[in-house]
Amino acid sequence: MGIALFWSIITVFVRWLFSKRESSVIRPRQVGYFPTRRGAISYDSSDQTALYIRMLGDVRVRSQVGFEPERRGSHPYLGVDFRTLHSRAESAGSIPARRIQRLYSFQRHMLSSRLLRGTPHLNSLHILDEDYCGQARCMLDKVGSWNFDIFRFDRLTNGNSLVFLTFHLLNQYGLIELFQLDMVKLRRFLVLVQEDYHNQNPYHNAVHAADVTQAMYSYLKEPKLAQSLTSCDILLGLLAAATHDLDHPGVNQPFLIKTNHYLAALYRNTSVLENHHWRSAVGLLRETELFSHLPVEDSLNMERQLGSLILATDISRQNDYLSRFRSHLDENNLCLGNASHRHFILQMALKCADICNPCRPWELSKQWSEKVTEEFFHQGDIEKKHKLEVSPLCDSEANTIASVQIGFMTYVVEPLFAEWARFSDTRLSQTMLGHLGLNKASWSAMEPEASGSSEDGESEPARATEQPSSRSLSQGSQES
Repeated sequence: MGIALFWSIITVFVRWLFSKRESSVIRPRQVGYFPTRRGAISYDSSDQTALYIRMLGDVRVRSQVGFEPERRGSHPYLGVDFRTLHSRAESAGSIPARRIQRLYSFQRHMLSSRLLRGTPHLNSLHILDEDYCGQARCMLDKVGSWNFDIFRFDRLTNGNSLVFLTFHLLNQYGLIELFQLDMVKLRRFLVLVQEDYHNQNPYHNAVHAADVTQAMYSYLKEPKLAQSLTSCDILLGLLAAATHDLDHPGVNQPFLIKTNHYLAALYRNTSVLENHHWRSAVGLLRETELFSHLPVEDSLNMERQLGSLILATDISRQNDYLSRFRSHLDENNLCLGNASHRHFILQMALKCADICNPCRPWELSKQWSEKVTEEFFHQGDIEKKHKLEVSPLCDSEANTIASVQIGFMTYVVEPLFAEWARFSDTRLSQTMLGHLGLNKASWSAMEPEASGSSEDGESEPARATEQPSSRSLSQGSQES
């Protein structure tokens, strides 16, 4: 009897011990780290009609039932669920790819916190997990390379590329120690940022944010910037890159305006998405209290400067920034000892990082081109379905991947990177321009109309007039 009681007590204790261990494990996002949280727009699992709109810590509740927004146009409000907008239907009986990934890589999830801390895993039995983590570390050793394959890095980190990359860069610059950032708060902030990207979006997702962050780091290392930027500038530049598309719905600003979306009304149809990305980032900074140890004025100033950087990525203001940049270069009056001039260069660096895909090696650039065009065309399909005017570049019947990319490179990317090369005439700048030229030529070769002569006798000047206008490209580009 006494032995049975003893073993009963031991069993209860072991179960209690394992339950405590389970509760202390950091849950990765793939297995429900934040099951009902959806970024700046959250929803209640008990009431699927309720949307919780989180803006600067202020929680307001709107219900789609009986919710009538202000009608400024002829089109009714579309109750589009952006959480499932780009989701793909799974075939009956098939196992989703992400679920398969979870099945064979669950142990790698358990290593995530160890990898961030740099603590080696002592169990030699998990060879596959150690191999993947070792490859991820090797890639981080070359994080400044322009050939950095963010897709491969995302696979090696099991979809956590943004968390691992941003943490590594902040740590590499010594910013965590310098700004006395709490490691737990920082980890939570980065995980929340990654969670708040819609990974069902083909293009505007956490991998894109990680890619922009890596590009931003490459620009921060350029001699002119490395010699002039302060630690605060670098911290803001990396955080802005990581959060610049936070909670992106996978559609552009014209779509939100024409459907009378509440975000368009909230921001008066001006830089709607960029304002939302910024406010969402600020909301997470305050929610995690990452800067709570700083003086209030310093914290508010960081939030304002973060907003200024993110708002600069609004492609509709591209010509304004480009003209100002060109004017500074023509007059040779940029002084990086001046805080406002340094901030302006950070804005231009972030703009370049955001649309640098055409300047990557072809193997990477082509993948991004296919993803962004898929997102455009899916928006166009939704607009056709609801009898809305199809946005520029979003009609799959009138456009091809090649035509979209050639126009985007010609009217948006080339002018910006030509000026950046004037500012920073380095090997990296020449490499980017070289890839841009080769990639444009590759897309031109794929475009049917690019062949020598056309059967209908249409002249080259006539075909040239069919190129999209710069305004159309601005409305439909990657930044929208």
